[in-house]
Amino acid sequence: MDEHIRQLLLLGREHYSKAEYDQAAHLLKQVVERTDRFADVFDMLGVIAHGRGELAQARLYFEKAVALNPNYTEAQLNLMVTLNDLGEYDRARQIYAGIRHRGSGGRELDPFAKGKIANMHAELSHAYQDMGMMAEATGELEKAVALCPAFADLRTRLGILYRDAGDMKRAREQFEAARTANPRFLQARILLGVLHLSAGDNEKAIEELDQVLELDPINKAAQMYLRIARSPSRSTHPPPTTE
Repeated sequence: MDEHIRQLLLLGREHYSKAEYDQAAHLLKQVVERTDRFADVFDMLGVIAHGRGELAQARLYFEKAVALNPNYTEAQLNLMVTLNDLGEYDRARQIYAGIRHRGSGGRELDPFAKGKIANMHAELSHAYQDMGMMAEATGELEKAVALCPAFADLRTRLGILYRDAGDMKRAREQFEAARTANPRFLQARILLGVLHLSAGDNEKAIEELDQVLELDPINKAAQMYLRIARSPSRSTHPPPTTE
């Protein structure tokens, strides 16, 4: 390797690792002007372009990285996210299917890859929700949770969709699983308390909300629902739902 290219690569990667993206981009672009054989350089440039909102350019960089190394999972995932941001959902799903097929050949996807794919499913779920396609939104979040069952935020979002669809049993299961995955994820615990309250199980609601206040003594939502749970007139005033 040419010594000048070696130095550009070394410095470019160092700036990138420090999130000094302007300096990194300046150096890495000099590398690709001299050689196009480093897949990670195109991936880094794609990440920088995506962060700047230059989605079309980011797509070109990621496509080049994948062309150079078809097994470059991170670049494929970055391309999926970019295509998703561009609204090219079908193409993004094709890439996802390819990654899953490769992973099913005896090699489990690493946690980073699973997390990125799960977050993409979560983003698609948001898109479906915005269009009022709630069944599809729920399906995408179910896929996300299947990939990353320890992500309390994803379980909580799925529980909210179940709750809004009237499936309180599955909603409660998701909120409880989120609490188990991360006991300090208070949104899940508050929602679980509200479910107990709505079902008339005030003792469980009080127990759950008391535990929230142990972790966060000034949590306004927990304080409000706890007052409702302890109110003598609670039976005539059903609690509001919370997101």
